[in-house]
Amino acid sequence: MYIIVYTPCASREEAEKIGRAVVEEKLAACVNIFPITSIYRWKGKVETGEECVLLCKTAREKFAKVKKMIKKLHSYELPVIIYWKFRAERDVLDWIDGSVGAGDGEPGEL
Repeated sequence: MYIIVYTPCASREEAEKIGRAVVEEKLAACVNIFPITSIYRWKGKVETGEECVLLCKTAREKFAKVKKMIKKLHSYELPVIIYWKFRAERDVLDWIDGSVGAGDGEPGEL
């Protein structure tokens, strides 16, 4: 199974730091970074802020390690870490497998 991990970050620099770490550690094949405006409720107040969202393409079995790396490097008290499954052409999935060493016997957890 293949997943995209979604995480908003406080800045582009933070998103790049986390993104580079997960790719260098072979936890994700690719990371995309997008600037976003977020409106959210935090500690009883409605807030608005500029963030950068990180989208990590990876194998499901890497999720626990991706989540751990994000929590280690993220500046937020409560980093949002969401994932969803996706399908793609076989050559794309093979590229992800080769990039993250999928199938190496590292079962992930949710």
